[in-house]
Amino acid sequence: MNKTEIIAAVAEKAGLSKKDSEKALKAFTDTVAEELAKGEKVQIVGFGTFEVSERPARDGHDPRTGAPMFIPASKSPKFKAGKALKEALN
Repeated sequence: MNKTEIIAAVAEKAGLSKKDSEKALKAFTDTVAEELAKGEKVQIVGFGTFEVSERPARDGHDPRTGAPMFIPASKSPKFKAGKALKEALN
């Protein structure tokens, strides 16, 4: 399912126009991204938790040449599914 299909499904289930559904989805994704950028955790009971995972700096190697290289520290988003979501899938 892609973004357009999600917008259409939300519009149908919530009785909203596609334009309003798109605004709501955009507001949701922007809010989650802003909170994660601040280092906060976003928890939606029954759905799951979005949080930031920090990867430390480390030494690695270039897979093409085998030459050693330094890989800097980075942050990435992580999602952990909630109990209700897991149960809905099984």
